[in-house]
Amino acid sequence: AIYQRAAMKITYDTDTDLLYVRFDPAPQPVTNVTLTDHIVLDLGVDDKIVGLEILDASEVVNLATLLPVETEQITARAA
Repeated sequence: AIYQRAAMKITYDTDTDLLYVRFDPAPQPVTNVTLTDHIVLDLGVDDKIVGLEILDASEVVNLATLLPVETEQITARAA
């Protein structure tokens, strides 16, 4: 299988204390699903998760360790 990779984007708005993780950069209408007082999922086409909002982020996330972000690619091993 061939996978095309689009960059995940993490933004933090200091004015609103909102941390947003965008998984799918394609413009599309989204539906907000509130999971907790601090977490809202953005669902796009076919109910795929396209974003994650963390409200009052400084209260529930250690922002000091958020950036820089480390990434690791994990590949499946043959059995």
